[in-house]
Amino acid sequence: MTTVAEPAAPSVAADRSPVKLAVVIGSNRHGRFGPVIADWFLSRARERADLDIEVVDLAEHDLPTALSHQPSAEVRERLAAVTPKLAAADAFVVLTPEYNHSFPAALKNLIDWHFTEWQAKPVGFVSYGGVSGGLRAVEQLRAVFAELHAVTVRDTVSFHNAFGDFDEQGGHRDPSGCDAAAKVLLDRLAWWALALREAKAVRPY
Repeated sequence: MTTVAEPAAPSVAADRSPVKLAVVIGSNRHGRFGPVIADWFLSRARERADLDIEVVDLAEHDLPTALSHQPSAEVRERLAAVTPKLAAADAFVVLTPEYNHSFPAALKNLIDWHFTEWQAKPVGFVSYGGVSGGLRAVEQLRAVFAELHAVTVRDTVSFHNAFGDFDEQGGHRDPSGCDAAAKVLLDRLAWWALALREAKAVRPY
């Protein structure tokens, strides 16, 4: 029997440029605590030379809740302010509170307006809330992102009873644990982002 060799995969030089990380601030609620958490997280993430960070703050993007395959010119203009940021990203961190055991409607709306922008990219989570620390919202988001062919990272950063954790200047009162958790999250996210970026360069998803 003659054995036919499999064709060799094309050789692609590894892309060592920084990982493009989009940080999504998922709450647009009046009086939200999200910016405090976001400022803390971004101060850690921006210390890393291997990350190029873009912020998507849903308080700045008023997307309509009526989805459409043929959006109006006004809606296309609104999408143009956010969609390219998601499309350009190699990875995402979604920062979410927990509202009534789930995540904010504005965050689901952003997710649902997009599809290919999420595909074959890693997603990490930073959550906050009461006794659960927002983890119930995170578990629901994992199922949503799986449907969109995204890869969610196991390791998270969560703040339980978050309002008491930060001082008036936005600093964490006991940062050692959450700083370590943020490092692990970003390490894992960067690994997955590079691995998936290289895989897609060889075989488009």
